[in-house]
Amino acid sequence: MTTNVNLPKSGMGIEEAKVVRWLKNVGEQVTRGEVLVEVETAKAIQEVESPVSGTLVEIAAAVGETVPVHARLGVIDHD
Repeated sequence: MTTNVNLPKSGMGIEEAKVVRWLKNVGEQVTRGEVLVEVETAKAIQEVESPVSGTLVEIAAAVGETVPVHARLGVIDHD
């Protein structure tokens, strides 16, 4: 089973964010609640946590890419 890691809505008026840094690489194990990626909104740097424990199998938004709220950032494979 896979679960998408999506860009959360961080506040009123925030409609997009730029990917600043991935803290995990494809193939690495992640745990639920662990910070996977840092994104920058118009107001601040925000950390996006893993929604499940498993293996990061896809990075859908590269560093430097700007994505809309709720866009898929990555994919985690898990049981």
